[in-house]
Amino acid sequence: MVKVTVCGAAGGIGQPLSLLLKLNPQVTELSLFDVVNVPGVGADLSHINTDAATKAFLPSSKEDKTALAESLKGADLVIIPAGVPRKPGMTRDDLFNINASIVKGLAEGIAENAPKAFVLIISNPVNSTVPIVAETLKAKGVFDPARLFGVTTLDIVRANTFISQLYPSETKPTDFEIRVVGGHSGETIVPLYSLGAKAHFDKLSAEQKKELIHRVQFGGDEVVKAKDGAGSATLSMAYAGYRLAESLLKAAAGEDVTECTFLYLDSSIKGASEAKKLVNNLDFFSLPVKLSKNGIAAVEYDVLEKASADEKKLLEVAIDQLSKNIEKGVAFATK
Repeated sequence: MVKVTVCGAAGGIGQPLSLLLKLNPQVTELSLFDVVNVPGVGADLSHINTDAATKAFLPSSKEDKTALAESLKGADLVIIPAGVPRKPGMTRDDLFNINASIVKGLAEGIAENAPKAFVLIISNPVNSTVPIVAETLKAKGVFDPARLFGVTTLDIVRANTFISQLYPSETKPTDFEIRVVGGHSGETIVPLYSLGAKAHFDKLSAEQKKELIHRVQFGGDEVVKAKDGAGSATLSMAYAGYRLAESLLKAAAGEDVTECTFLYLDSSIKGASEAKKLVNNLDFFSLPVKLSKNGIAAVEYDVLEKASADEKKLLEVAIDQLSKNIEKGVAFATK
């Protein structure tokens, strides 16, 4: 029996994400929460003949907290794509004040109704919203760093796809599994091509390498521009969020799975203390982690040591920017 709750299920990411979850045979109960339009999404998905029982929860007013509480009760996995999307010219930081309040309210609901759930944060800016959730759960006395995940999987998906596109006759995107570390915005995103695609990466000119890394870091802008102001990356983000959720479900069933995620580097997690020393003592950083039935079992910090000289320069920039992003999230949650 696996219950999954999607908070923000009626949005551009929430709808395709909920569809993918409805198709997963391990999901027995799919709980959909949003502040608008969610009954329609729930009714639509409930007609699909898979085994996941689907129910939608819509608050009757801004003050109504019972809908959120009911949607979360007994959840094994909570995924949060809630919030407003980026618009043209908008940075992830521009989103902060709107999405930070939404995420904090949802985190309070999780603390009270599903304190043992795996929590996956998609809401941007991830570099700041994950610290908000961590601080909120800490304040409620229910924080488990092994169960909190910032979803950076889209950066890995893009890194795999974009290098494959440079070698269309030789490779497929599924041939690659690039580790992408740091954070989840702009220059905080550091794809480690030297570790996962060295032969192909080394064949590129210096300019091609620079363009490829920039494309991974700012792939979201490409989608915003292509949608001509009508939206941001929703379908690829839904797939990326689902991939991490699916990996967690596989790990819970005993499979050996490694994924990158933006995590809290707590000493209770194997390898986290070593990682923290390598990233200037930041509390949060995206790294490959081994997953288990209890969440994050170990951090593979050695990728930071194995990175190329050029990648280490990118890491310095990422660390500098991340410290400000994290601080912003912590300050919001604790003010």
